[in-house]
Order: sequence, then C-alpha cells, then structure tokens
Amino acid sequence: MHPPPPPEERFDALFAAHRLALLSYAVRRVGDPQDAADVVADTFLVAWRRLGDVPPGEGARPWLFGVARRVLGNAHRSEARRTALARRLGAELGRAYVPAPEPPGTPTVVRALTLLSESDAEIVRLLAWEELTPAQIAVVLDLAPGTVRVRLHRARRRLAAAMERIEAEDAEPARDAAPVKRPAVSGHVMSEPARAGFGNEETA
Repeated sequence: MHPPPPPEERFDALFAAHRLALLSYAVRRVGDPQDAADVVADTFLVAWRRLGDVPPGEGARPWLFGVARRVLGNAHRSEARRTALARRLGAELGRAYVPAPEPPGTPTVVRALTLLSESDAEIVRLLAWEELTPAQIAVVLDLAPGTVRVRLHRARRRLAAAMERIEAEDAEPARDAAPVKRPAVSGHVMSEPARAGFGNEETA
C-alpha cells in the first residue's frame, strides 16, 4: 500500500483540479474579477487549514463550493484579504470564466430567476450553471439530500410558473393592440374584367 502524498502535494493537486471551476462560480456571483480571486483564495486557505477534512476524489468539488458559498456570505471580510495566492489566481481569470453556450429561452429564464426567492434561484443555478448533482448540491448547501430534492422540485415548478407569467406579459401588448381597420366593402360586385385587372399595370 502506497503512503499518502505529502500535504503540499495533495493541496497542489486540489488547487490545479478545482481552481477554474471555483473562479467561475465566484465571478458569476460577485461581478468583480478581483473580488472573485479573493473569494477563491480564501476558500483555498480554508482548504489548506482543513486539508484532512477535504473529501477525496469527486467529493472535493462540492466541499470546496460549500466553503466558497460561506466565504461569499461573509459580509465583513478584512481589507487585507489580498494574499499571494489571490495574485496567483488573478492570472488565471482570463481563462477561468468562459460562458457556456446559452440554451434557447435564456433571456426568459434569467428574467424568471429574478422573480424567485434567493434560495430557489441559487439551487437552480447550482444545478444548471455549475452542473452539480442533487447530492453535490446537498453538500454545498449543507442540507439533507432529500431536502434538496424537494426544494429542487418546488424551485423548478416556481421557475416554470414565472416563465409562463413573463411570456404572458410579453404577449399582452399584442392582444391589446388596436384592431386593423379594414376598408368597408359595398354590396356592389366587381365585374369580371375589373377583378382580372385589379392592381395590375397596363401592358403595351
């Protein structure tokens, strides 16, 4: 049986495997790329201090997202948060945030998300944007998997209702538009020659 790798080696592997996914997660939530780098730096500092708690393999990704979410929720971070790790991450930002191709109906979906509660919108974003499974979302949100499945079901239903409401509102002006006035038609019937030549130019 091989001995476990040294802590520094495991941390470097963790950083290399997940830094871009975490940067994308943070950029989409804070807007400012430098703030995103700070969030991810703080996340990896927590990971270094608690390296023994980081799950192996695929379990590390949702665990790191959970830490990043708690970092984002901390409104009173110190102004001295820019560390050497944040500067190192800043160089990666250009490659980190590459928006996925937008699916059909994205403008309506984005508008509909703003009508949901923050908890409903976040669980939908974790599923659709970050492509996490319900089990991984449970780790990120520190919830039971069954609770996540119930919340996802409700959030999807509310999102669908919000999209229907938006589509109905967008269609309302068309229904309210004044009807097109058509010219009155008299009881007079056109003669056959007149109908045949209606709208045609004379030929030489």
